[in-house]
Amino acid sequence: MKSESGTGAESGTGTPVGPGAGGVARLAARGVTVGYGGRTVIDDLDVAIPPGVITTIIGPNGCGKSTLLRTLTRLLKPARGTVVLDGDDIARLRTRDVAKKLGLLPQAPVAPEGLTVADLVARGRHPHQSWLRQWSSDDADVVERALAMTGVADLADRPVDSLSGGQRQRVWISMTLAQGTDLLLLDEPTTYLDLAHAIDVLDLVDDLHEGGCTVVMVLHDLNLATRYSDNLIVMREGSILAQGHPRDVITAELLHEAFGLRAQVIDAPVGDSPIIVPLGRTHV
Repeated sequence: MKSESGTGAESGTGTPVGPGAGGVARLAARGVTVGYGGRTVIDDLDVAIPPGVITTIIGPNGCGKSTLLRTLTRLLKPARGTVVLDGDDIARLRTRDVAKKLGLLPQAPVAPEGLTVADLVARGRHPHQSWLRQWSSDDADVVERALAMTGVADLADRPVDSLSGGQRQRVWISMTLAQGTDLLLLDEPTTYLDLAHAIDVLDLVDDLHEGGCTVVMVLHDLNLATRYSDNLIVMREGSILAQGHPRDVITAELLHEAFGLRAQVIDAPVGDSPIIVPLGRTHV
């Protein structure tokens, strides 16, 4: 079933985004069907990622959130349909060219034992290296800036496996920044983090967005998703139920339809995002 993610006026060679999204999408899926082992997870899905904002994909376990993100980054090949990056079919692009445009932080990434922070972040420059272009002072400057932007410059000589969860996530984000891309896709960047470290990482994501990055995330915590997102994509059973600003999308009815969750939705005391208050049987 095709998703109801809205349409917009077409401009240039890009893909139109939904109403109010404010621009032509750099990244989009058109009629995408993806599955594993003969089981279809996403069926005939259309979605366009608005440029210059933070988009968060939410939905119940197994609904296809990470599958969609992995498809958008070409880690999964759709059985049907096309993923478009900057107007081109991503399947036809060289891996090196995709890596120059799009940075991905997968779930629970693992660094080789003993690798230092500086060495890991430097790996983000690999797409820019070739036998004609070796490591240069420009690469070193990019790595230094990426370390500074994520607040981990003082950890440069530390082994990655000696860091806390929040520090490691910052280091991995630093590596994606070293790729030199302004399009970042983060698959559950707050997994295994306590609330304080999760806020720390999402504040960093917000800073990167303010600096000009387009960000796409998968999150499980609904209240963090509404607080740190300009655009929500709500999924269920491989389809998109709703897409838009959290204040326009999140309702008690939608939460029940998407998650089977009984909840009240109230205004936040700060900001303009809604707060979701789950209702358990003992609290009604």
